[in-house]
Amino acid sequence: MLAQERRERLLAEMRNEGVEALVTFGTSWQEAHLRYVADFASLEGSAIAILTADGRCRMLLDSVTEAERASGETQNVEVSYVRDVGRAVSEQLDKISNPKLAAVQRSLLPPFLTSGDRKFRLDDGANLIDRLLMEKMPSEIAAIRRAGALADEGYAYFRDTAAKAGRKQYEVMADVEAFLRSKGSPDNFMIMGSGGVDVRGMAPPSERILKAGDFVITELTPSIDGYFAQICRTLTLGKATDTQKRAFNVYYEAMEAGIAVVKPGVTAADVARAENDVFRKYGLGDYVTSKYTRVRGHGLGLMCDLKPNILEDIDLVLTEGMTIIVHPNTYHPEAGYIVLGDMLLVTKNGNERLTRTPAKLFEMPV
Repeated sequence: MLAQERRERLLAEMRNEGVEALVTFGTSWQEAHLRYVADFASLEGSAIAILTADGRCRMLLDSVTEAERASGETQNVEVSYVRDVGRAVSEQLDKISNPKLAAVQRSLLPPFLTSGDRKFRLDDGANLIDRLLMEKMPSEIAAIRRAGALADEGYAYFRDTAAKAGRKQYEVMADVEAFLRSKGSPDNFMIMGSGGVDVRGMAPPSERILKAGDFVITELTPSIDGYFAQICRTLTLGKATDTQKRAFNVYYEAMEAGIAVVKPGVTAADVARAENDVFRKYGLGDYVTSKYTRVRGHGLGLMCDLKPNILEDIDLVLTEGMTIIVHPNTYHPEAGYIVLGDMLLVTKNGNERLTRTPAKLFEMPV
């Protein structure tokens, strides 16, 4: 029902704009738009969905395995395996008489579809769907709330059970992955790190062994009904040093400063600036640049990393119904990489935290 509700919302936008068909591209690393239209995320190969104004949805995939999976997992979607997705989609579009067609992820489409000698023209349809991806319906927010509760539960398991001195990173993450799947999350984006000043960021797990005195950092992002929620936290194995505590306090102050700004009408840049100004106050301004970090947060929903990116050069205005994470994750020259982030719902008058784990530096016994 949630998938159908999304589709009806999108169809209303298409009809308002006079768009007869929307062509949506998806891969394993660009899944949100395809999931919005067809309620499917491709793990292998490419997939293109064609949604027409009459409500018909066709999805063409160039992987036999994925086509078989899509046939079993989707509803009200006509699924086909094709050897050449671009040519097969072109044949479908040639049959549409209304010339107003649009595409999402247009730059990623097979060149055959966007070359000048086609009978049809695919306009950029990103504006049709990007706002819908960012501004969630109540039913979508309900799914994200459930995912947020699971993110809290997953971090508690990571902190209290999995992340122990003497264990390898991949062992820790495997246990957390199994835990989340047992709780009904079929997908989880998770990266981590452990150590000290040598740790420059988070990454997929390695064979590095967790040791007493380590910072252990993680970004954990489970999904429920296709919707992701994220939490970022840092712990120490054993008592934190004064240096670790002082460093962490900067991140706490920065996260709280960013969260305090979040409300309808402010921009992503306003939020990033509030976070970054805390680092500048302590002489750490260099560490909020692209030399050491990527973003100060981002949107979440049908993908674990959606618009808007929280950066000082992103002027996108926050609106009610958006779900974002504020995370001043970056390197600290005296303590190493530190992460701290809470997920928020932008409400009518401000924001609501969707993750409940205390924003503290956890000191775990060894």
